[in-house]
Amino acid sequence: MSATPAPSPSRLPVALYALTAGAFGIGTTEFVIMGLLLQVAADLGVSVGAAGLLITGYALGVFVGAPLLTTLTARLPRKTVLIALMLIFTLGNLACALAPSYALLMTARVVTSLAHGTFFGVGAVVATGLVAPERKASAISIMFTGLTVATLLGVPAGAWLGFTFGWRATFWAVTAVGVVATLVIAAWVPADRGHAAPADGALAEFAVLKRPQVLLGLAMTVLGFAGVFTVFTYIQPILTRVSGFAESAVSPILLVFGAGLIVGNLLGGRLADRRLTATLLGTLLVLAGVLALGTLAIHQQAAAVVFAGVLGVAAFATVAPLQLRVLQQAEGAGQNLASSLNIAAFNLGNAFGAWLGGWTIEHGPGLAAVPWVAAVVTLGGLLIAIWSRLIERRGAIRTPALATCRP
Repeated sequence: MSATPAPSPSRLPVALYALTAGAFGIGTTEFVIMGLLLQVAADLGVSVGAAGLLITGYALGVFVGAPLLTTLTARLPRKTVLIALMLIFTLGNLACALAPSYALLMTARVVTSLAHGTFFGVGAVVATGLVAPERKASAISIMFTGLTVATLLGVPAGAWLGFTFGWRATFWAVTAVGVVATLVIAAWVPADRGHAAPADGALAEFAVLKRPQVLLGLAMTVLGFAGVFTVFTYIQPILTRVSGFAESAVSPILLVFGAGLIVGNLLGGRLADRRLTATLLGTLLVLAGVLALGTLAIHQQAAAVVFAGVLGVAAFATVAPLQLRVLQQAEGAGQNLASSLNIAAFNLGNAFGAWLGGWTIEHGPGLAAVPWVAAVVTLGGLLIAIWSRLIERRGAIRTPALATCRP
């Protein structure tokens, strides 16, 4: 078996951008429903709240699908897995476009979501294998740029399509994106070299869950990122009812947020390549601080626009360090599962954040309090990260000490 050529430290391989294309398609279908809720609700005869559950259903589908599909595909080459996942994604969106009822649309959304976690999980492992060791976090951030560009361009474009031609047109367009992304991955992502599937398949993958640092990494992802969706899910009512913007101003402000996502994603990758632990702790601290300050910013329109952009930067600056942290702690046979579970953890955080924000609005201190509630959640993720680091340092101190006591 031939060895994989050493990646060039100065150039990023074109295969990395093929993964970015897949990430763009998946990111678009995850978030575009936020701009179609009114049309879907009216066409299918359900409430806006019920239409909003299409977001929750998708997030929970990611949480279930990530470990399920990762273990079922553990023996397959990673390129084959990526292509199969994009086919599921494409067919799922086709089913969304054709769905005649709310129940079938929800089913199609959940089927589509099953591919999400494993694609990003396996894709992150493939991406880090395409580059030199000192550029692994940057490789992850490049792949996730597809997700941020989807938020910046794909979601507004999908919302425009839905408003102009009906919500089904949006899912037809995303289906076409899926076809293109599948072809690009098939053409550009190299076949696996030097990757042997574990002989005991799922058992070898699940063994990674015995590692406390992996579990702590998943927990910090859930809580650290949940604060983002506690706010983002309700950004439209926050901007219109608290900040006083007209509904027509929401889309341009979301573009500011999307631009911040791209900047933060690339910045987080660069910083994590240099100092992973410091970047992980620093980005979570900054995110919690930005969310807390948002409690004041949303009451003044200019400050609210700045808050949207800075929140985008702070939110996605955490993604690459959180993902790379889990990958490092899962080094070995369980990387695919651990990586996919961390994507599931992001989505569990999304679902929890959306629920918590809704509870805060309906049963808690109200809409204006959503940012500081989000900050408390993200602070919980930071505390887990600090605890994880303290355990790691304590182990590093004990190991040499024990070694010197041996006869």
